[in-house]
Amino acid sequence: MVTKTEETQLNRLENQVDNGGGGAWDYLCLVRKLKVRRSEKVLKHGLSILNDHKQRSSLGADEWTLYEQVAVAAMDCHCLDVAKDCTKVLRKRFPDSKRVGRLEAMLFEAKGSWELAEKAYASLLEDNPLDQAIHKRRVAMAKAQGNISVAIDWLNKYLETFMADHDAWRELAEIYVSLQMYKQAAFCYEELILSQPTVPLYHLAYADVLYTLGGLENLQTAKKYYASTIDLTGGKNTRALFGICLCTSAITQITKGKSKEEKEGLQLQSLAAKVLEKDYKQRAPDKLPQLTTALKSLTLSS
Repeated sequence: MVTKTEETQLNRLENQVDNGGGGAWDYLCLVRKLKVRRSEKVLKHGLSILNDHKQRSSLGADEWTLYEQVAVAAMDCHCLDVAKDCTKVLRKRFPDSKRVGRLEAMLFEAKGSWELAEKAYASLLEDNPLDQAIHKRRVAMAKAQGNISVAIDWLNKYLETFMADHDAWRELAEIYVSLQMYKQAAFCYEELILSQPTVPLYHLAYADVLYTLGGLENLQTAKKYYASTIDLTGGKNTRALFGICLCTSAITQITKGKSKEEKEGLQLQSLAAKVLEKDYKQRAPDKLPQLTTALKSLTLSS
């Protein structure tokens, strides 16, 4: 995850390069380091270095890293001739490289030659079954073709081996949510919370899924995870504050406000509502009347 400081540094350097202030290589290195996708800029500034013999020669062994970076950016921008040329240069320099083989398979993908791409990936996995990047490319390829069930199968098989891959768990969870398979999505978010308990995004997503599932037990658990999201963000997550109000209202409708726990829940709802009103007064005063109406309807319905 890119920090605000890193993003500011990247934007400043990008602006400098765009305005002719130099530093193209430093910019490309930072893009690579932060693992961000700024393909149009990478293609433009990368080609400017590769097409200049003096600059290209000064890179030493990093020249080949740049060819790879530009090839991927060219595929993103659908400049397939450029990607093909870069891949050819790399294949000539590294005739037996599996890494170049992966680029060639990605080029098949970019052209829509799915069968050739799948054959190339399968061959590469025979040589190295633990290549995570290739496993992820197969998932991406299945999604690109609209084969969501295949993508789910690939992700589940991948996670059997690479259980600590948080990005894969999150992607699988998001696919399940898009298919309204909320129980499966909940399981994925539980895995994420177990491995990264201090990431508020996972607490919030899990609470959303549980609230959507409904039922007293799920609503009570959802409220706890909305509360933990608020705790982890210092009380600044608007969505979680709304979640507290929604859960409390729904729970009260089920229990008719008879339990002591839910009477305490109403106090929590009141506190969340006050924080929301204060936040809206500061940041969106013109939306305050709509907020007040919405909160009042929740109170009345509960």
